[in-house]
Amino acid sequence: MSEQKRIPRHVAIIMDGNGRWAAQHGLERFEGHIRGVESVRRAIQAATRHGVRYLTLYAFSTENWGRPAAEVDALMELFCKSIINETPELAAQGVRVRIIGDKSRFPEKVKHHLDQIENRTATGKRLTLQLALNYSSRSEIVHAMQGLARRAAAGIFSPEEISEQTVSEALYTAGCPDPDLLIRTSGEQRLSNFLLWQAAYAELFFTPVLWPDFTEEDFAQALDEYARRERRFGLVKNNERIR
Repeated sequence: MSEQKRIPRHVAIIMDGNGRWAAQHGLERFEGHIRGVESVRRAIQAATRHGVRYLTLYAFSTENWGRPAAEVDALMELFCKSIINETPELAAQGVRVRIIGDKSRFPEKVKHHLDQIENRTATGKRLTLQLALNYSSRSEIVHAMQGLARRAAAGIFSPEEISEQTVSEALYTAGCPDPDLLIRTSGEQRLSNFLLWQAAYAELFFTPVLWPDFTEEDFAQALDEYARRERRFGLVKNNERIR
């Protein structure tokens, strides 16, 4: 990719298709999740090489608790194992890891490892990697509204002072710019309760590639498509609003 091409500051990815990949290869669903970790590693490498500063990965939604208990338990173990294995390399690469979502429901062992990866990568400046775990955008917005309501009731500010900025600052992603590009793998074309507020003006890129097969070349293809698009944010070229 040419260095002259416009690179998104923040890329978000809905990593979809692990189960279908496993089924296509005659494997158990969990094998798809294991292979998906390799794709996470490739996505991080591609993001850093292309100069992306923020990468947000939808790793586990609140709805995923409804999957079979054996699969959920295996995912919890995979989270812990992956954190142990990947943290040293992420820290060495200058990757800062943030967890967005409600960590309270996770087992203590998982919460411990999540805290560890955040603490051990806190000084990373090359890339901020946000892992959305037990994440629901609607729940995130409700949580933000409850916090703002409590502050308004305490007289910290009036309800009329609530703005888009104050809402953004109350979300899990506070301090992170909104995503410029949102990628979803596996051919599905929906947001699935992911970054609904933050992705209001994100460019959407849908690919039929299943997540375990997602390569650095697929990442670059999404960046190429992003560079070809004209982002107007509701404006036309002469900056007049579309009527």
